[in-house]
Amino acid sequence: MRDLKHLYYFEKLLEDANNDLVREAQANGKKCVATICENVPEPLLNLPGTFSVRLRAPRTGSIEMATYYMTRFLCEYTRALLERALEGGFSFADCLIVPDGCSMLNRCAENMELLKTMPKESFFHEYMEIPMKADDNGLALYTLQCKNHILKPLHEKFGVDISDAAIRRAVEEHNEICDLIHAIGEFRKEARPRVTGYEFHILTMATYVAPKEPLIDKLRETLEEIRTREPDGKGKYRARVVLVGSEMDDIDVVRLIEDCGAYVCADRFCYGSLPGRDRIELTDGEDALTQICRQYMYRGQCPRYMNQDKIGERRRYVDRLAREYHADGIIYQQVKFCDPWAYERMVGTHVMRDEYCYPVLSVDRPYAVGNSGQLRTRIQAFMESVEIKKLQGGGAS
Repeated sequence: MRDLKHLYYFEKLLEDANNDLVREAQANGKKCVATICENVPEPLLNLPGTFSVRLRAPRTGSIEMATYYMTRFLCEYTRALLERALEGGFSFADCLIVPDGCSMLNRCAENMELLKTMPKESFFHEYMEIPMKADDNGLALYTLQCKNHILKPLHEKFGVDISDAAIRRAVEEHNEICDLIHAIGEFRKEARPRVTGYEFHILTMATYVAPKEPLIDKLRETLEEIRTREPDGKGKYRARVVLVGSEMDDIDVVRLIEDCGAYVCADRFCYGSLPGRDRIELTDGEDALTQICRQYMYRGQCPRYMNQDKIGERRRYVDRLAREYHADGIIYQQVKFCDPWAYERMVGTHVMRDEYCYPVLSVDRPYAVGNSGQLRTRIQAFMESVEIKKLQGGGAS
């Protein structure tokens, strides 16, 4: 297919956490509100005078210093973040807001604070408690935590407008990004897709790591370009897969999978669009903050939520995606030593294979994949098994 006009622009934004749009926004006086988890409601970080950045550590090499402080048994994502912070890679941030999505995220952020990795005099850390059950009590806790650890400090430290009207305006911009990403993602349902999973991952990732307003026009142009794009001929992909799992900001993972002949048709992982780029619907009958928290909590697919309804919903959600995006199989992946997703991956793999009858590949992987020969071999073998199942006409693998 013809190369997308703005793809290189979006790729460049992913090469450095302190990318061009971050620097431009700060030069214009905006404050960078950093976070490291999808459980922080994004619109609350994009109020007047602020913009959000989900921290990541592109081009990670050695993580020995972070391992010294955090041990080898904590996930490589959190160790890579601490390593980059120790190198001064996040010194552009004006604050860091961290939920207790898992204990490893907290250890990472605590080490960043204790080791004074963020040099700005006005810099502050905030730690949020978030619910483990999606119910009315959980919503009350979530809303209170967002008030006390996001809105209140932003107002007190930076004078940010935290009114209901300001929050609603932030949701409007958030929804514009979501609508564009979902419109582009719809082309993945086609028998001959006009956008690759790799391209889509780059576009989606850029919306998490840079100010949103400058991206809107280029995303809109990209959507119109894809509408008239001529897809590749029949037979480019051997099978279609839903990619499910933990934090994944390494674009090389999707590239490797697609190099093996599998089309990543749906992205159910942290940093993905499903459900991370779903619209937030607001009504006039209730304050915006409560509505945002309710939708984040009930639609969230994070394995932190441990009530039985949410556990079952996570499997049903993957099944819905597989049917909606016409997937032939499912790949469950996790970063090494990610505790919440280790359990979710193990159980989800068995349930989706035995109860829903999908071919399933289950892998744990390093944070920075590169050109992993072992992972490539496993995906190629999985592609062969999916093709055999298709030839046999279905049935449990």
